[in-house]
Amino acid sequence: MTDVLPASFLLRGTAAQNTLRLVGIDATQIVEEARLRHGLSKTATAALGRTLAASVLLATVLGKRSDSRVTVRLDGGGSVGLIVAEGSVDGRVRGYVGHPDADLPLRESDGKLDVRGIVGTDGELEVTRLLDNGEPYTGSVHLVSGEIAEDVSTYLGVSEQIPNAALLGVYEEGGRVHRAGGILIQAMPGVSDETLGRLEANIKAFGQITDHLRRGSLMEAMQALTEGLGLTLAPEAQPAAFSCRCSREKASDSLRFFDAAERQEMMDEGGQGVHCHWCGETYHITPAEIAALDAQQERARA
Repeated sequence: MTDVLPASFLLRGTAAQNTLRLVGIDATQIVEEARLRHGLSKTATAALGRTLAASVLLATVLGKRSDSRVTVRLDGGGSVGLIVAEGSVDGRVRGYVGHPDADLPLRESDGKLDVRGIVGTDGELEVTRLLDNGEPYTGSVHLVSGEIAEDVSTYLGVSEQIPNAALLGVYEEGGRVHRAGGILIQAMPGVSDETLGRLEANIKAFGQITDHLRRGSLMEAMQALTEGLGLTLAPEAQPAAFSCRCSREKASDSLRFFDAAERQEMMDEGGQGVHCHWCGETYHITPAEIAALDAQQERARA
């Protein structure tokens, strides 16, 4: 694996005469950046990485506008704690976990990462999105597996009434994310029983998505899932990236919520650090910047 990972991207397509809709993401660079930013353990990387990929796929399927965002929250009672990811239609995504250093041994049954164990199953998956009128809507389902892909698929089927199949995976090698990604297949109105039967057979023969991504490409994985169903891909891939909406200005503005005495104490101590839990960035706000906030408030009151 080279030191510089290829940029992450989304692929869109249809199959079976437009009765199947597919969205796939190569999230390798995204998940590796999340691992580095948050200091994630191996299993926590897999859990957050799957959720990051899922949030972008869900945003693509559920988003109604070019600026639509979807927030996915999982809290299954496992040692990793709360998992949160926010994905956008434009391919931007960010996220975090409650306990980034939480980890578990490999499963004895198959030697794979115990994502279910670290996530837990005693809780819910929540998805928040904006409706056509701009109002937020949150739907939820009880976790059924803790492996995330099955939980996302259950949410779409139960809460959104969208027949679907979801595949998510993260493969780590040499202490780094080697491949990560996901594919979401949506059954559209008019899909035939024959098409669904062929798709089900393809998925059963497909195996693990990480195995396909390690051997080939996201496009080849999507082709394998739709073998015999006439996959047609959009002509261009869409860039995707780990991208946070925090900024130094927003970090500084957050100190307005403290009273004047608290801000004075911050200045006396040489400034204040403001940490963004979404991306792990810490902004050091200097005494001069804090004093400027007080001056702005004085002018506003004048």
